[in-house]
Amino acid sequence: MLAALGNGVTGGKWYSLMDKVYAPRTLEAAWQRVQANAGAHGIDRMSVEVFAANAPRYLAELSQAVRTGSYVPQAVRRVLIPKAGGGQRPLGIPTVKDRVVQAALKSVLEPIFEREFLESSYGFRPRRGCKDALREVQRQLDAGRVWVVDADLKSYFDTISHEMLLEKLKRRIADSKVLQLIERYLKQDIVAQAERWSPITGTPQGAVLSPLLANVFLHDLDEEMAMAGYKMVRYADDFVVLCESQAEAQVALMRISEWVQAHELVLHPDKTHVGNCQEQGQGFDFLGYRFEAGQRLIRRKSQQAFRDKVKALTRRSCGQSLEYLTDRLNPMLKGWFVYFKHAQSMIFGTLDAFIRRRLRSILCKQNKLGYYYNNSKTIHQRWPNAFFAEVGLFAMYEARLAASRPR
Repeated sequence: MLAALGNGVTGGKWYSLMDKVYAPRTLEAAWQRVQANAGAHGIDRMSVEVFAANAPRYLAELSQAVRTGSYVPQAVRRVLIPKAGGGQRPLGIPTVKDRVVQAALKSVLEPIFEREFLESSYGFRPRRGCKDALREVQRQLDAGRVWVVDADLKSYFDTISHEMLLEKLKRRIADSKVLQLIERYLKQDIVAQAERWSPITGTPQGAVLSPLLANVFLHDLDEEMAMAGYKMVRYADDFVVLCESQAEAQVALMRISEWVQAHELVLHPDKTHVGNCQEQGQGFDFLGYRFEAGQRLIRRKSQQAFRDKVKALTRRSCGQSLEYLTDRLNPMLKGWFVYFKHAQSMIFGTLDAFIRRRLRSILCKQNKLGYYYNNSKTIHQRWPNAFFAEVGLFAMYEARLAASRPR
């Protein structure tokens, strides 16, 4: 993409970017990404399917509107989605048209900022992801950096300062029309049921452009920690600093606290701490894992989220055949195992047993048998573990053992 931007750069700042945003080829590629991601409708109730039926006309209209400056983003529809550990998380859903323009804008801006983003940043970046971040954490722990600053930014996406973010963008972007369009996105009205308001801070979680803007905002923290010699691993707003001593970790936390306060953010008082992860009870959570007492575990919230998904698929009154349920469960089980396969192995046996209990309960109801846990031995004999293996149910514990065997 950088090559396509031409020579519109002077003194490290990029000019004349808007024409790349509204270029038909850029919008078409952006629409393909939005269509692939599907997603719910926005406030205008236009679905991805409706847009697809008239895509050439809608894309031409968007190109014209962005080119002439008449394009104005619509309000964001806010919904609340359940969090794994309880509570709810706000999610903003822009209209399909706004998602297309944001995707086009992101495709133009991302290569510019990717040139300066640091190796310590892993979230929402091309060819980088959770597994890369986890590998780096493990590498630092293996190197003896077991004193860890586990930092949590409270409501980060909702509290980003618009003014500070725009100033950071202006260091590289000199196209006033692009900056004006980004500002319009930041100030989009939010609609939640009967309420409507204009945000004064933040960028909506769920918006296509939000992850890139969030990385731009935290890039200065990445640089400050790197220049001070700290080993930080950041995935969006979730980050840890791995140190060789308690004193080093305390100083690192102090520097983070000062930076956070200066940028009008807040560290969560209950979720930010320093600890020696080799000690029991002093571990830290990162990207679904729990690092504690020299072990790599699966954090409780991740386990509970897994159990909730299994329960949703295996309701006792679902009336589905075992083969149907196995076909629904297996893709989820395999995907979950691939991500967590480096965790301590015993948990997989516990979760396998939980799944089989759910399925046995369904089989009891379908066979008009009462299911009593104090008589579980009889139920187990009727449908032993081998029975589920024969129907093809994926067993995570067996897969974990196979993965650990030397080749």
